[in-house]
Amino acid sequence: MRSLVVLTAILLAVGSTQPVRADGDVAKGEKIFKKCKACHAVGEGSKNRVGPMLNGIVGAAAASVADFEYSQAFLAKKQEGLVWSEQNLTAYLENPKDFINGTKMVFAGLKKPQERADLIAHLKTVK
Repeated sequence: MRSLVVLTAILLAVGSTQPVRADGDVAKGEKIFKKCKACHAVGEGSKNRVGPMLNGIVGAAAASVADFEYSQAFLAKKQEGLVWSEQNLTAYLENPKDFINGTKMVFAGLKKPQERADLIAHLKTVK
């Protein structure tokens, strides 16, 4: 509970008026993932599409999905040692092109902090 209070205070201090649950809501995240389904897949039997399948993405090294041809921008981030921590996923999902300059991903991002937290909560469940 204390971490939620601290997180809310930080967000209010930087201008956000939307309280964010630190743990995210898995069910809401599953619904939000529908925005991703055109390019990504998750779950048993998932395969790469326009984007890589995202099973096990939370905590994984960037550009590590087998048989997917990553952009040079992603390969450079892999060389830098980027890991998809919750913090890095949060920043990436807010604005992919700002986080990885040169990415081929055309998704504009999730502007609402709670949506990002919910999506990450869902992604943590798909191994």
